[in-house]
Amino acid sequence: MSRFFVSRENIFEDQITITDPEDLRHITKVLRLRPGDEIDVSDSAEFEYHVEILSLTSDVVSARILDKQAFAREPQLRVTLFQGVPKQGKMEEIIQKSTELGVHEICPVFTHRSVVTETKNTGKKTERWQRVASEAVKQCRRGLIPVVREPGHLKDLLEEFSRYDLVLFPYEDEQEKSIKEVLRSLPEKPETVAVFIGPEGGFSEEEAKQVIKAGGVSVSLGKTILRTETAGPAALAMIFYEWEL
Repeated sequence: MSRFFVSRENIFEDQITITDPEDLRHITKVLRLRPGDEIDVSDSAEFEYHVEILSLTSDVVSARILDKQAFAREPQLRVTLFQGVPKQGKMEEIIQKSTELGVHEICPVFTHRSVVTETKNTGKKTERWQRVASEAVKQCRRGLIPVVREPGHLKDLLEEFSRYDLVLFPYEDEQEKSIKEVLRSLPEKPETVAVFIGPEGGFSEEEAKQVIKAGGVSVSLGKTILRTETAGPAALAMIFYEWEL
């Protein structure tokens, strides 16, 4: 069943309208849907709807609401992934897998060892990354599309730590605390968690000290050293296994 996203302004008492040009093209040209066909629609905030198409034009699809439910597939825990910007192509994979796993927000981070540096095309990359998240959500049938933020620099993001109940810092030099031990030692389930993952070369020693000083909890993800495109999704899977399954 195809899923589409609209704003609350497009939801009425017993009907929903879809006006996004790309969605209209997909409905009419790709899926070739007709009046009487049924689709799923999310309000991108709280509810999902099962609807029946009433009419289609080049400007709008109108549909009748058949069923309304609170999101069934959204994690209660909101996890933000701060991902060191990797080489070309890897970021799309990280965003796709993290979205499927349930991440709430993704913030690309430029660090000392980032191979990719900030350029005038950064804005276009962010737009492409957001589209990757949107397509992944439609495939896995989540209710919310994770926000992919504009890339930031590590030193400028440390002050955000106070926004989260827990900041996890998977660090290759951590020998004592595993992520399992930290998660299971907490007195109660947090509501918001941040995870900081470095790029291919990891964090420099000075950056690691800054993250820990700012409140990041250094943890190990296991005995082996994971690639940057593996570490983020692996950490997310461990977090959601502990608190959502």
